[in-house]
Amino acid sequence: MITGIEYNGIDNLLEYEYKENNRGYWDLVWSKPDRQGDVFDKLEGTDVYVITEDDNQVELSFVRTWDSSSETGLPLNIDKRFVMLRGCSGFYSYAIFERLEGWPDVNITQGRIAFKLQHNLFQYMAESDDRRSCQRLMIVRKVWFSTTQRLFFLRIQTIPFSEASGFSGAIAMKCDHLLMYAVIQVDDKYQYSSDNKDSRVHGWICTDPATGFWVITPSNEFKTGGPVKQDLTSHAGPISLSMFFSTHYAGLPLIIQFRDGEPWKKVFGPVFMYLNSVQPDEDPLTLWADAKEQMLLETEKWPYDFPLSDDFPCADQRGTVTGRLLVRDRTFELGTTVSMLGSLDSSVTTNITSKSLSCQKRPYPVGNRHPDRTAAEFFVPDPNPMLMNQLYVSQPDKYRQYGLWDRYTDLYPEDLVYTIESSIYQTDWKLDNKTYVPTTWKIMFDLTNVDESSNYTLQLALASANEAELQVRINDETTEVPHFTTGSIGRDNAIARHGIHGLYWLYSVDVPGSLLVTSTNTIFLTQSRGVSPWERIMYDYIRLEGPSSNNQTQNTNEII
Repeated sequence: MITGIEYNGIDNLLEYEYKENNRGYWDLVWSKPDRQGDVFDKLEGTDVYVITEDDNQVELSFVRTWDSSSETGLPLNIDKRFVMLRGCSGFYSYAIFERLEGWPDVNITQGRIAFKLQHNLFQYMAESDDRRSCQRLMIVRKVWFSTTQRLFFLRIQTIPFSEASGFSGAIAMKCDHLLMYAVIQVDDKYQYSSDNKDSRVHGWICTDPATGFWVITPSNEFKTGGPVKQDLTSHAGPISLSMFFSTHYAGLPLIIQFRDGEPWKKVFGPVFMYLNSVQPDEDPLTLWADAKEQMLLETEKWPYDFPLSDDFPCADQRGTVTGRLLVRDRTFELGTTVSMLGSLDSSVTTNITSKSLSCQKRPYPVGNRHPDRTAAEFFVPDPNPMLMNQLYVSQPDKYRQYGLWDRYTDLYPEDLVYTIESSIYQTDWKLDNKTYVPTTWKIMFDLTNVDESSNYTLQLALASANEAELQVRINDETTEVPHFTTGSIGRDNAIARHGIHGLYWLYSVDVPGSLLVTSTNTIFLTQSRGVSPWERIMYDYIRLEGPSSNNQTQNTNEII
């Protein structure tokens, strides 16, 4: 456990109101497959070792070895490391998790490092250049809860979805040079989530004395879920997290499951907890600019050469792969996100080619011309003015606002009808298709020529699904058995957690030409689940492809 961090004249950056084991810590959430309920484990070490201590480096190891006679303990060996280097303003941490062959089955759902900072000092949070805010309102919330007094005419209430809180009242708050007026505010930690690829530095600023606390991730090679996996960063508390893996925005598929005595070992980190400061007459926001520069420096140093665990491969133990990656796809226009395992540099040549579509394609599929695994291009309604987070009022990330799951019903009581050639996906296709009852959206399009003896293909790319079922019917909404159904899919809960995507679902649905007509056709998309507000689907891309041309078997005719 980290009980205290002394820096820049502050005796402890961490919250002294918490117990010593609840200020800075590693933790895992795990469970046994045959038992209900999760265990929240702060991985308290039983032995400590000084790995090295000299003028240039101190590395400490806190170890916990699994007791095979225990029926309740986590079957992992834990080795947590903390490192301080001469000339580095901050400290590093990494851990080695290991299980040996034959050990019991276990599920692990979350692993992270958490830091709880002093609430009366750290009141300005920064996630990115366009996501920075004074969080004094959150501080008032904490004081209100701890003193049970009414402060600044502030009323706090719990609203649906347990991580969110609502604030109301007439409040004016001054955060040094930043003056923020808030009449209504809603806040929860998921409004500050980021994709792994974007979560490289985040943290908090104290303005008196001007001090920054930052979590810097120099590489994502040790994280799960890939570059577009979303997770928590910093949020009201003030709290900063380094998330290594979780089921957030994913659900069951990203649970780490060990069965049949499977052995395993993995190194998580190192990550860097960076501390910085400026003179009293300097702008505290320069701390954020400096933190971004430090992140770039840490990234250039990767892989680090200082970790002394034999399980961490340093640069001289790693190889380099060179060559060309050729991707030939006959339909989609392609983009790419660089792998978590490395980065492209100027010496890398990437050839991505896409074969042309035939002349029958129409210019209006449902979705943008570059499927990007998100629903960001579709229409996002304005939030309920009583449930706003002021940070996102003038931001393009409007989907992060609270309560959008209710706005579809409020603003569009009739189910959506989308007409190819006249509808515009940016305004006419909505973020998600859910009321509190099953709902059906219609896609209407004209065909001038139908090959009844051939198969067409409906491509359905879903950006998110949560306890949903998508049923497809062609030209007959009344048929009891749908032409296609996904069955129950998804547990990513992206809508409730203010995400624009979760896990990706891609379906290629065969559509017999005999179901289509030479005139106006309708595809009926029904989200058939309606028990809770979180049963949702978000789309990325929908396309109907015609039969391949006889003389161009590689090509696909895009109809809608």
